[in-house]
Amino acid sequence: MITFLGQGRMGVPMARRLVAAGHQVTTWRRGTGVAVADAVEGAELVVTMLSDAAAVREVLTAALPGLAPGATVVEMSTIGPEAVHGLRALLPASVALVDAPVLGSVGPAADGTLTVLAGGDVSGCREVLSVFGTVREVGPLGSGAAMKLAVMSVLVPAQVLVAETYAYAGAHGVDRGALADVLAGTPLGAVAERLRVPAAETRYALAHAAKDLELAAWPEARLATAARSRLQEARAAGLGDRDLTAVAEFLRAPHASAGGRRAVPVNLATIPATNGAYSHAVRVGGTLYVSGQAALDEQGNVVGEGSMAAQAEHVFQVIARILADQGATFGDIAFIRTYLTDMEHRAEYAQVRRKYITGTPPASTTVEVPKLFAPGLLLEVDLVVAL
Repeated sequence: MITFLGQGRMGVPMARRLVAAGHQVTTWRRGTGVAVADAVEGAELVVTMLSDAAAVREVLTAALPGLAPGATVVEMSTIGPEAVHGLRALLPASVALVDAPVLGSVGPAADGTLTVLAGGDVSGCREVLSVFGTVREVGPLGSGAAMKLAVMSVLVPAQVLVAETYAYAGAHGVDRGALADVLAGTPLGAVAERLRVPAAETRYALAHAAKDLELAAWPEARLATAARSRLQEARAAGLGDRDLTAVAEFLRAPHASAGGRRAVPVNLATIPATNGAYSHAVRVGGTLYVSGQAALDEQGNVVGEGSMAAQAEHVFQVIARILADQGATFGDIAFIRTYLTDMEHRAEYAQVRRKYITGTPPASTTVEVPKLFAPGLLLEVDLVVAL
C-alpha cells in the first residue's frame, strides 16, 4: 500500500498515475480532518509532495506514530539536501528514506514523463518511481535534492534572463515575435518560446521558483542571486501564484522599468517562518536590513535553551543563509546590533561571533535588556548589510 501526502498541483496527477498503474493508494491533504498518522498506517511506501521543508517536517512529525517499521518514505518535494538529512535524523532507523525530487511540471506529471532525481537506496521503490517517468539515481541520500537545486540554478535564471531580454527589446522598439524567432536558432530558443507569451495556467509557480533559488543560495552564485532578486520583487508584487513565465510580464510593466517596489521583503524557505507581523529582511536598493534574529525553530520553540553558545550558533547560521540568499557574506555587514538578557554571557557570545565575523569588525552595538519576546531567549541580533 502507498500513502501519498500532498494533493497540490503536482501531487494530484502523480497520485492518479499510481492508481492507474494498479497500486493501492491512500491520499492525504491538509484540511480534510484526517490525521496524517492514520493515513500512513500500514503503508509500505509513503510519498511526500509538499510546498516546502517546514511543511514536510511538520507532516512527517505528525505521521511518526503511524509509520510502520520497514516502511520507506520517498520525499519528492524540493527542500534541499540539508532538510533531507534533517528528516533522516527525525525518522526512526527502521524507516528508510529516499529523496527523489522531480524535474517537470503539471503536464509531465500527468503524462508520466517527469525526470526523477533519486538519492539514496532506491531498490525498494524504483518500480514505483518509474511510474512518474525516468528515474536517475544520482548518489547517496541528499544527492537528489542537491541535483534538483543545481539544475534549477541554471534553468530559472535562464528564464529570468530571457524575460529581461524581452523587456529590453520592448523598450527599444524590437518586436517580441521577431526576437523570439531569432532566438529560436540559438541554444536559448526553447526558453524564449516558453516566455513569448506568459502561460495562463500555472505549471511552475513563480513563488516556487523563488523558493528553489533561495534554497540553492550561495555567495558565488551571482547570476542566480540577481535572478532570485527579480523573482522576489515579482512575488512581492503579487505574482507568486502565477506561472514563472509571468516574470516577463512583470519586467515589461511600468513599475518594473521604474525599479519595482523600493522595499523588497526577503523571507526564505530555509529558515523558520515569521509570524506574519514582520519580514526576516528587507532590501532597499543596495542595502539589506535584517530583522532581529533569535534562536527559534520551525515550531517557534527556543533552540538551545539555557545555552548562550547554542543560541548564538543558531542565530549566526540563520544570518548566514539570509546573507547567502542576497549574494553577501559576513564581510559585507555594515552594522550589527546585539541584545543580551545578561551581559555576563557576553564573552560566550563573542566567542561564537568571532567564528563568523573575522578581520576588521563592522560598526557594532551590544546592549543588555531585561527580556526578549519569547521566554528562554538569551539574545537577538539585527543587521544592516551592504550589497
